[in-house]
Amino acid sequence: MLDKTFDPKTAEPRLYEAWEKSGGFAPTDDPNAEPFSIVIPPPNVTGSLHIGHALNNTLQDVLIRFERMRGKAALWLPGTDHAGIATQMVVERQLAQSGNLSRRDLGRDDFVAKVWEWKAQSGGTIVNQLKRLGASCDWSRERFTLDEGLSAAVRKVFVQLHKQKLIYRDKRLVNWDPHFQTAISDLEVEAREVDGHFWHFAYPLEDGSGEIVVATTRPETMLADTAVAVHPSDERYKAVVGKAVRLPIVNRPIPIIADEYPDPGKGSGAVKITPAHDFNDFMVGKRHNLPVINIFDDFARLNDNAPPEYRGLDRFEARRKVVEAFEALGLLREIEKTRHTVPHGDRSGVVVEPYLTDQWYVAAEVLAKPAIKAVEEGDTVFVPKNWEKTYFEWMRNIQPWCVSRQLWWGHRIPAWYGPDGRAFVEETEAEAQKKADEHYGRPVALKQDEDVLDTWFSSGLWPFSTLGWPEKTSDLARFYPTHTLITGFDIIFFWVARMMMQGLHFTGQVPFKRVFINALVRDAEGKKMSKSKGNVMDPLELVDDYGADALRFTLTAMSGQARDIKLSRQRIEGYRNFGTKLWNATRFCQMNGCARAEGFDPAAVKAPLNRWIVGETTRTAQAVTAALADCGFGEASEHLYRFIWNQFCDWYVELAKPLLQGDDAAARAETQATAAWVLDVILKLLHPVMPFITEELWLSTADLGARRGEGGYLMTARWPDLPESLIDAGADAEVALIIAAITEGRSVRQGLNVPPSAQPALLVVETTAAQRGVLEANAALVQRLLRVSEVRFVDAVPAGAIPYVVEGATLALPVADFIDIAAERARLTKEVGSLTGEIAKISGKLNNADFVSRAPEEVVEENRERLAETQAAKARLEEALARLGAAG
Repeated sequence: MLDKTFDPKTAEPRLYEAWEKSGGFAPTDDPNAEPFSIVIPPPNVTGSLHIGHALNNTLQDVLIRFERMRGKAALWLPGTDHAGIATQMVVERQLAQSGNLSRRDLGRDDFVAKVWEWKAQSGGTIVNQLKRLGASCDWSRERFTLDEGLSAAVRKVFVQLHKQKLIYRDKRLVNWDPHFQTAISDLEVEAREVDGHFWHFAYPLEDGSGEIVVATTRPETMLADTAVAVHPSDERYKAVVGKAVRLPIVNRPIPIIADEYPDPGKGSGAVKITPAHDFNDFMVGKRHNLPVINIFDDFARLNDNAPPEYRGLDRFEARRKVVEAFEALGLLREIEKTRHTVPHGDRSGVVVEPYLTDQWYVAAEVLAKPAIKAVEEGDTVFVPKNWEKTYFEWMRNIQPWCVSRQLWWGHRIPAWYGPDGRAFVEETEAEAQKKADEHYGRPVALKQDEDVLDTWFSSGLWPFSTLGWPEKTSDLARFYPTHTLITGFDIIFFWVARMMMQGLHFTGQVPFKRVFINALVRDAEGKKMSKSKGNVMDPLELVDDYGADALRFTLTAMSGQARDIKLSRQRIEGYRNFGTKLWNATRFCQMNGCARAEGFDPAAVKAPLNRWIVGETTRTAQAVTAALADCGFGEASEHLYRFIWNQFCDWYVELAKPLLQGDDAAARAETQATAAWVLDVILKLLHPVMPFITEELWLSTADLGARRGEGGYLMTARWPDLPESLIDAGADAEVALIIAAITEGRSVRQGLNVPPSAQPALLVVETTAAQRGVLEANAALVQRLLRVSEVRFVDAVPAGAIPYVVEGATLALPVADFIDIAAERARLTKEVGSLTGEIAKISGKLNNADFVSRAPEEVVEENRERLAETQAAKARLEEALARLGAAG
C-alpha cells in the first residue's frame, strides 16, 4: 500500500540517482530509432539556478522525456559556458579579498590557472541544481566551452573565417567597460534610468557673426568634437552650413555640416558631433570624412589628445571642469534637469563609454544572408511565429560583430604578431611560426594577441562543436542538425542568430529545425523580478517548499503563447495539490483492488462508465501528444489537469464506487482492471511534466506494475498510442447526462443559496427514452452526489421549482420550501447592480487611452483581468435571476 502522502524531499534525490544509474538519460542504441536532439543553452559556469533557468530547462526536459518515451533516440546534451567576464570577475574579487592582489600581480598564466582551479571547485553548482529540477540530460556527454574539443573547434573557425576574409581587424567604436578595461557586448550593457542634466553650450561662429547652441549630457566629450551638424531642411542654419565654429577650450575651428541625423524640432536643432565617443556621431563622421579624436584611455581618463590641464583626469572630474570653463567663458547658456537612460556594465556597474579601439570583427552581414534565407524558406521555424519578425529585423540590419575582448579568461585569439606588427593567424603557434619564418626569410620572435574571444563566438558553435565537429563523429552524423532549441527572446540576436550564421557556414545545414521562444517569468502582479524590488523567487526554495513537480507543472501550464508568466506561490501550491489528488486517487484504487489484468483489452469493456473513461483517456492521450509535438506546453498541461483532476479523480472515481463495492463480480473486476489501465496511461502522459511523483507511483504500485510487461522505469516506458476506435459515443452521452445533471444541479443550489443540508427532490420533466433509462438506472448515484431526497419523474415543472436543461433533458429542483424566493431575487438584483457599477468603473479606465498608455503594463493587465472576472460573476448572477423568474 502507498504511503499516505508523497514526500518529495526523500523521493526526488533517490529517484534521480536511480535514473542516472540506469543509463536511461542516454539515447537508445537502436539504429532504427529516429534521432531527436536538443542542446542545452549553456548556463554560465558561475551561475546559480534562477527562475528563468527553471522555466527554460523544465520545457526542454518535458520535450526530451516525451520524445524518449515515443521511442526516439532522444539526446539532451548539457554543458556550461566559460562566461569570460563573469568568471574573471569572480576570481579577481576572490584575489582582492584573500590577499589584496590583482590579476596583474599574478601574471596571465598563473591567473588563468587560478580560474581553472576555481572552476574545478565551484563550477558545477548549476549542474547539480539542474538535477534537482529533474533535468534528464545525458551527463556522460557534458561539455564546457573551454574544453579541449571545443577550443580546437573555435580555433579552426577563427582561422577559416580569417582566411576567407570574414574576420578582420579594424578600428571602430565599441561598448567599453572602464572597470574591466574591455569591450563588452550589447547584452552585457544595462540601460539604467538616472537623473542628469542637459548642458547648453554656445559655440561662437569663426567669423564672429554669432553663435550656435548645442546641448549635451556628457560635457567632457566636447573636447573631442570635430563638427556641428544641422538638418539640411532647417531654415535657421542654411546660411551657416559650410562655415565653422571655434571650439571653446580647445580653440580649434570645426565645420558646420548638413546631415539627416539632427532633429530640427529638438532643442536648438544643432548637434555637436564627437565621432570617437558616440555611435551615431561615428556614422555621421564616416559620411562626412570627419577627423576622429579619442580623448580617453582604457580607464576612461583623459589622454594626451585633451588640453594639458585635463590630461589624467577621470571623465567625471573632467566633466565638472569643462562646465566650469564654459561658465567662466560666458558660454554656458542653460542647465536643464533631465531623467535619461545611461548604459552601464551589467557586471561592473560603471557607466559604459563608446570607445574607439582596434578590435577583431566578423563580417556578420555576409554570414547573415544564408541565415535569413533559411528562416524565410522554413528550414528553421520560430514558435511563436511572430518572433521571426524580430529575427529578420535584426539580421537585415546587422553590423560587423566585434569578437575580441580585453580579458585573460577565454579563448585566446590565434593570431601572432611579427616584429613589424604583421599578424599570422593559424590554429597553432607552430604553424604561425612556420608561416612567419617563411615570410621574413629567417626565424623571428612572435607575440600572441593578448585578447580573448567574445563568449558568444564559442557558444555560437555550440550545436555542432559539442557533437564533435570538426571531426566527423557518429554523434554529429546522427544528431545534427538538432531538432528544437528552447531559449529566451532576449538572446535571439546574441545567440540564436550567431548559431544560425556559424552553423550554416561551417556545416551547410541549419543548427536546429525549430526555435521555441519561452516566456518571461514575472511576479504574481506581473512585475519584472529584481533583487532591488525584493520580489525574486528562488526556484530551489520553491522546490524545497513544494517539490520539483509542482514547480515544473506550474511553469509548463503557464507557458502558452503569451510573453509573460505571472508566477505566484498560490499557483504552485495548487499544482502540488493536483499531485496529491492523483496520489490519493491511486491509493483509493489500491484499496479497492484495482490491478492490471493479464491481457486486458480496453476495447472490450462493457460498463458504460468504463467505456466512457477509456474514451476520455484516448482523447486526452491524443490531445497531449499533439500539443507536446507542437511545443504546446500550456495546452498539454490543460488537457492533463482537466482529465486527471475532473474526469478521473472527481468523476470516474466517484461514479465507479457502486461498481467497485457492488455485488456484480464481473462488473467489479472489469472496473478494477479499467481503473488500473487508466492510471497506467495517466502516469505515462503526466511523466514528462511531473516526473518524480509519476515514477514513484509507477514503481510503488506493485499490483499495478507487476504485470506491465514493460519492465524498468516509467521514464523509458512506451508512450500511449491509443486508437480512435476506443471512443464510444453512446457511453459518452450516458455519462455526460449523469455528470451534467449533478453539476448543473449543484450550480443551481449554490447560485440560489440553497442550504447544504436541504434535500429537495430532483424532478425529471422531459427526456428521451434513452435518457430516462440512464437516469432510472443511476438514480441512487445522482441522489447521493446531488444531495437530493429522490429522483422523481413528473410531467411538468411545478410552481416554486427551478428548471434547468442538460443534454436536451429538462430537470427541476423544487427549492421554494428551502429559500425565500422574493428575498433571494432582491439579493441577486442588488448584487447585479453593484457589479454593473464596478464593470462601468473598470471599463472607463480601460477605455481611457491616457490611462492605458501611462499606467504600468502590469496595472493595465490587472484591470483587464478584474473586468473579465466581474463580467463572469455578473453573468452567473443574472443566470440565477433568470432561473428564479422561471420559478414564478
